[in-house]
Amino acid sequence: MTEILFYHLEGQPLERVLPVLIEKSLERGWKVVVETGSEERAEVLDTLLWTYRDDSFLPHARAGGDADALQPVLITTRPHNPNGADIRFFVDRAVPRSGDGYQRIVFVFSGHDPDAVTEARAAWRALRDGNEVTYWQQESGRWVKKA
Repeated sequence: MTEILFYHLEGQPLERVLPVLIEKSLERGWKVVVETGSEERAEVLDTLLWTYRDDSFLPHARAGGDADALQPVLITTRPHNPNGADIRFFVDRAVPRSGDGYQRIVFVFSGHDPDAVTEARAAWRALRDGNEVTYWQQESGRWVKKA
């Protein structure tokens, strides 16, 4: 059974939340794949992970290189898993269809985008059978489990 977490962004943007979630995943010894809805956003996230903090960066690559299997974090726009990731993040309108092949799926969506909220509700209905599904919402700078 795959653990699927829905993260409803309200107070902080994806650019502040995603690097922290990736760091926590790497601390667990997991490989990570981040799927985004467009090449433009993949490029933005690629730059972000190199520069999000002055004293640190997250080792990663864009999918499609010869060393994909060795990368701790890959950014992609396709539904593949070239680095054998344990956890997959869906961001920027990329929507999970299945939890197969992962220990954990994290679907991060903006509460300020009505279309993203609609997609999250549909994904919740589609994924709740056969998976451990939880819903988290930002409140006062922290994540609170709502369902």
